[in-house]
Amino acid sequence: MLTVSPLVSAFAAAAVVLGAGLLLLPLLDRTRTLWRTLLLGTATILAWRYMAWRFTDTVPAFALAPEPILAWAFAGLEGLTVISSTIAFLILTRVRERGKEASRHAEWWAPELPPRVDVFIATYNEELEVLERTLVGAKALDHPAIRVYVLDDGRRDWLREVCARHGVGYLIRPDNAHAKAGNINHALSLRMREADAPDFVAVLDADFVPHRDFVSRTVALFHDSNVGLVQTPQHFFNADPVQHNLGISRAYPDEQRHFFDNVEASRDAWGIAVCCGTSSMVRTAAVQAIGGLPTESVTEDFLLSLRLAENGWQTVYLNEALTEGLAPEGLQEYIVQRGRWCLGMMQIIRNVYGPFGSHGLTLRHRVSILDSLLYWTTTFPFRLASLTCPLLYWYFGITVVNASVENIVAYYLPYYITVMMVLNWLSNGLFIPILNDVSQLLAAWPITRAVAVGLLTPGPHKFRVTAKGGDRTRIVVQWPLMRPFLALFGLTLAGLILALTSDFVFNYSEVAGDGRVIILFWTLYNLAVLAITMAACIERPRANQPLRQQAERVELTVDSRRLSAWLTDLGTDQAHLSGIAGAVPGSTGQLIIPGIGPVAARVLAETSDGCRVALNPEPEQRDRIISRLHTAAGAPGTGRGDLGLMLRDLARGLTR
Repeated sequence: MLTVSPLVSAFAAAAVVLGAGLLLLPLLDRTRTLWRTLLLGTATILAWRYMAWRFTDTVPAFALAPEPILAWAFAGLEGLTVISSTIAFLILTRVRERGKEASRHAEWWAPELPPRVDVFIATYNEELEVLERTLVGAKALDHPAIRVYVLDDGRRDWLREVCARHGVGYLIRPDNAHAKAGNINHALSLRMREADAPDFVAVLDADFVPHRDFVSRTVALFHDSNVGLVQTPQHFFNADPVQHNLGISRAYPDEQRHFFDNVEASRDAWGIAVCCGTSSMVRTAAVQAIGGLPTESVTEDFLLSLRLAENGWQTVYLNEALTEGLAPEGLQEYIVQRGRWCLGMMQIIRNVYGPFGSHGLTLRHRVSILDSLLYWTTTFPFRLASLTCPLLYWYFGITVVNASVENIVAYYLPYYITVMMVLNWLSNGLFIPILNDVSQLLAAWPITRAVAVGLLTPGPHKFRVTAKGGDRTRIVVQWPLMRPFLALFGLTLAGLILALTSDFVFNYSEVAGDGRVIILFWTLYNLAVLAITMAACIERPRANQPLRQQAERVELTVDSRRLSAWLTDLGTDQAHLSGIAGAVPGSTGQLIIPGIGPVAARVLAETSDGCRVALNPEPEQRDRIISRLHTAAGAPGTGRGDLGLMLRDLARGLTR
């Protein structure tokens, strides 16, 4: 009789889970609550099956000694991450899309009385190149009753002149109290005293360009008089630092895609959607009813949704690409931004709306706050702990997870496979192993520090505004960010080599037994994560002006010749032409672009398929180019993951 080893049986069970997922998931409708509940419920059951095994079979009896204390601490932290995942999975069981609702209620107002909408562009230190895109986009909005105002906390005379040239309002205040929230409150107080006071205010960060239909689509959802705020997703026309530095922007979406494409739509289905600042619109009556934007947190947007909810106003989510912005281009700015988000959330929980506090929020909003609390306080510390646990074994002989390969395959592998498949089914392939860990690890220590500061100290807490723009034309190695990862990589590699090539300190086979194989795999995985994290700390040059594919016929006139070409890339100051011959570098002339006209041009260099040209457009032409690049319908960037393409691009990026 043929006997099958338990290890083979465990692998076979995991293979069945994988095969069933690959066969069935593509056939299921992601929008149906039934399928979402069954699949996420299965993932949750497997997660708790795994945690039950962890606490009963893999940790020693508790004692006041290093190994049991560390083993129980790590298992406890892992258990908290599973609690966090359970709440997140519960939220994801529903989804709501409001596109049809917005279409049904377009122009719900009387035709002769369109609601007055102010567009507030909050700015502090952004450059002209960043701001002019937003100004051009705001001027192109198609709603019939719009006023645009730049709220300048930098009090810059040159920006006042730019606003006058564009015909938009310019507002300043005597101080910078309460940062962005204070800036908006000041502008709103001024506007509400005027005869044409707005019914609604749309808020844009200085680096976010609205599409033409941003206001008309968003204001449609205010047909419901209980709606106090409408949030729309944030899309980005440039690659974030992880995408760019690793060269994977074609295949790996920006880090916020899962939240905006999936989580917010699910939160909306439960009535707990949140404001995310830019790309939102508020009912002025609702903001006035709560005394203005709250200022008790550096993330006033999330707090605004909670304050509105406590006073009976809804926050809803329109999941359409109606704006596009500039993602942080530098890794330091990327990390600072996420640390500020975490700090703001901790301020809300400590000082205003704790999940178990005495306030007027409903149970579902308390669960929403608990979900955010657990996400920030467990995800990133767990990532750091996962890097250090193998080191405890290699250097001190401390086994934090004492398990056999057979049991890991039987309990952990089905759970991991199911979670990854279900999340990728929900999100169009946004969850890619290792890269998700890299994104979390880059900001893990600053976020962990922000958790402690926000929860344990009363404040006020200082924060830095996320810098945008600037010179990005040089290779920059972010040594302060890389050094901790380099040190961990060196310690991990040295411990592995030392332990496997000598009897130094411990006889490891006696210390951990079969668990040594688990530690070995864990160590190799950590080395891969750390290596890619260090590569992400090397910032590559990027053009100051992002280009966008165009693919249209144009003519280049140089030296009295008219040369036909394909325009494949267009920016405000340069373009790439394909299928053209005879354009001599240094020659000058005009590039005739349909809808923009003849633009002064100079040939910069030949390329393998054509040439690059520098452009010198007139101010009106420059505005039309910006409008074409940024205000048309559709989402820029990558909206789904492609594992095969990502692996090819990552290999190319790491070897060049």
